[in-house]
This record gives sequence, C-alpha cells and structure tokens, in this order.
Amino acid sequence: MQSGWRYRVAAICGAVVFVAAAVVLANTPLVQAVVTTVPPLDNLQPTTFSNGALTDQVGTTVVITLAVLWPLFKPRPRRILDTISLTHKRVFLTAAVLATLGYFDWSSRLPRTTLIATIVLLAVVLPLWFVTIRQRPRVSSRAIIVGDDIEIMRTLHDSSEVPILGLVAPAGVQHGGSEYRIADGGVTIESPDQLPRLGGLSRLDEVLVEHDIDTVLLAFEHPDREEFFGALSACFEHGVQAKVHRDHADSVLVAESAGAELVDTHLEPWDWQDYVVKRAFDIAFSGLALLCLSPVIVAIAAAVKLDSPGPVLYSQTRTAAFGERFTIYKFRSMTTGQETTTPTGEDNDRITRVGTYLRQTHLDEIPQLWSILVGDMSVVGPRAAWTDEEEHLEAETNEWRKRWFVKPGLTGLAQINGMTSEHPREKLRYDIEYIRKQSFWFDLKIVTRQLYGVGVDVGLLVWRKIHRQ
Repeated sequence: MQSGWRYRVAAICGAVVFVAAAVVLANTPLVQAVVTTVPPLDNLQPTTFSNGALTDQVGTTVVITLAVLWPLFKPRPRRILDTISLTHKRVFLTAAVLATLGYFDWSSRLPRTTLIATIVLLAVVLPLWFVTIRQRPRVSSRAIIVGDDIEIMRTLHDSSEVPILGLVAPAGVQHGGSEYRIADGGVTIESPDQLPRLGGLSRLDEVLVEHDIDTVLLAFEHPDREEFFGALSACFEHGVQAKVHRDHADSVLVAESAGAELVDTHLEPWDWQDYVVKRAFDIAFSGLALLCLSPVIVAIAAAVKLDSPGPVLYSQTRTAAFGERFTIYKFRSMTTGQETTTPTGEDNDRITRVGTYLRQTHLDEIPQLWSILVGDMSVVGPRAAWTDEEEHLEAETNEWRKRWFVKPGLTGLAQINGMTSEHPREKLRYDIEYIRKQSFWFDLKIVTRQLYGVGVDVGLLVWRKIHRQ
C-alpha cells in the first residue's frame, strides 16, 4: 500500500515539475512558431520572455495550477478513465483562471500563445502522470474488523466473504453487562477461527500500512461518535474501503446496498487541507460580518430591549457534530416564557413587533456569527436542532442522526430550499445531500444563494413599508 503522504508528495512534486517545464517549453520560439501556424491561431504573434519575466510566469502558473489540482492530490482509488477525466477538467479550469488573471493583470499574464501551448502540454502530460501514480481500485482480499462492539464483530465475521486478518479494538470491549477481553493472542467470535488482536484504535494507521489492508469492517456500537469518524478518516487517508453491516447502518451514510450483507460507507471525511480552508473561511466570514454589522447589532439590541421586557439575547442548547451539545445565541424575538418542543408554530402568538421584523429579515441570527467564530458552528452545514426537539424529529425518521456527521451551520442546502424542522423528512433529505456533496465551492454556492435570499427579504420588507406609507 502506498501511504497517503507518499502519494501527496509524488503528486505535488510531479505537478510542479511538469507545470514549470510546460511553461518553459511553451515559451520557446519553436513551440511559439508551431502554435501560430495552426488555424485559427495563425493571427497571434509569437511572444517569448526570459529571465525575471519568465520566472514570474512559471511561479504564477505553478501556484494557480496546484490550487486548481487540489482534489487530485488526495489519495483515492480511481479508475483510469476517471483519473483522466478529472485531470482534464482541472487543467481546463486552470486555463480559465490563468486567462482571467491575464485579463485583469496584464503585468503578470501569460501571453495567449504561451497559455495555449502550456494548457495543451498539461492536458497530455498531467493525465499520464496521475494515471501512473494513482491508487488502483482493488478487489477486497485483506480485511480487518475495527470497532468496540463484540456482537457486531460476530455479525461482520459471519457475513464477510473476505479473509479477515484480525481485530483492531480496545483492550476491553463492552457488550451488555459483560466484558469481553481481547487478549494479544486472539479472541474467538463464536466461530472456529481465532482472530489476533493487531492493536488498539490508536494503531489503526500503522496496522493498515503494515498488513497492506484494503478493507475495514466497522463494528462500533455508536457510529455517530468520534472513534467511528477517526477510523473512517484513517481509511480515507490510506485509500481503504470501509464497510458496515446493513443491519447496523441506520446512523451511517452508506451506498446503495442492493441486498448485500456488507455495504460501503458513503461519507468521505474532508482532507486536512479542506478543513483548513473551511475553517479559515468561517473565521474570515464571521469576523468580517461581526465587524461590519456592529452598528446594526447595537441598534437591534436597543430595539429589542425597548420593545418588550426581557434579555436582549436568547440562548438555546442545540446538537452539534457527533451528538455533542453547544449553546447558540439569537436576538430575542419572542416574549419570555416556556417554549414548546414540537415544531408546530404554537409559539407564534408570542412573537414581538421587533421580533417579526427580525425574523423576516433573518437579522435575529446575527449573534450566531459568534458561535461560528469560536468553532461551535460553521457558515454552511445542517441546521443545528434544539436538543429538546431532537426526540420528536427522531420519531419522525429513524435516520435523523445521519445529520450529525458534520458540524452544524448557520445556513445549508435545506435552508436555501425552504425546509425547516416542520418538514423533518424533506429537511433530512437535503441535509444528507449536502453531506454527500460537501466541498468548499459547494459551500460558496449555498452562501451566495442565502445572501441573495436575505437581500430579497430585506428589499421586500422595505418595499412594503414604503408603499404602506
């Protein structure tokens, strides 16, 4: 098995070399002459640079190309055609970015002849490189069971058609009122086979590499907790398939089972680069928004206080990722009193005059920017549900906990499509769709649509006020 870091180093270093070489080669008079003889490019003038100007071109192109090729630097088992297709898409996106840069910044732009030649060269060389170093999808042949539930381990062992080399589990595995000790020598799981314990959960990375594992069978009692995600992330890092038994998949995002006993987990944890970018965006967005909205915050606080007795802010305990809990704050939009836990709108008669406007314009949500800044929430993600309300929502759909797989957000795919907790099944469908498709660019699309929606709501409110007068 090629380790994730070795793949990354090879992918990045190879990309740097090939991109730099492509720019240098495209800058030569011979290549320039070839480009300008091909219709309809024969009206272009050959343009070459040297010394500092060429270095600037190479550096700019390398940085932009590495940023665009980001998804290809993650270790994934890919088929040849999938690798070629993804690489071509990224190369042509690079061309669009470089062309845009050239349009706005003429001092560091690539000449059109150089840009065209560079992209043509990269469209040939980079797919070959990524196909060469790619992690090939393999038929499962070496599997281990990872988890903390002895009963699920038995089920997985009996259902698996793949040779199981051993267990990765805590020294003590609890089940019911009994404790099953997994000794270093092995444990019998109601079968003639004795599976050796290969180590604890902290050694999973080492076990995957040392034993060249290609399949992990997950046997966790609580698949919505940190240990499950740690194991899933390790599998993702090393390009290993992660499977669960279909009877234990209610709280796990899985692919279509098609009647199979074991099904693939569908959720792929973001790589560390994605987490860094998402968190940086959360901090920048929330920090800038709090700064720019500070006069609005002061005005709203005064209006809430003058409109009705009670505190300016309203707090509520909500469910975060992995079932953890945190406190959110909103501008109070209702009179003080006991809330109902069912999402039926029974509290609407308690909404204050200022609260009506705050809700219509979504301005009551502004204090949640602080929760984003400190890391309890993200800008985009499934909307965090009130902990007292979770019981009702889980009664509506037993798959509700699949939303716990990511950090909750201020807005999300369900919100921009008008789904609330009053429609739990539809809301869950959108939330799961977001979890499956999540990416930084997908987040930007959702944020853009949400900001547009807020602008429309504020505009409509102002328009109505003007026409009433």
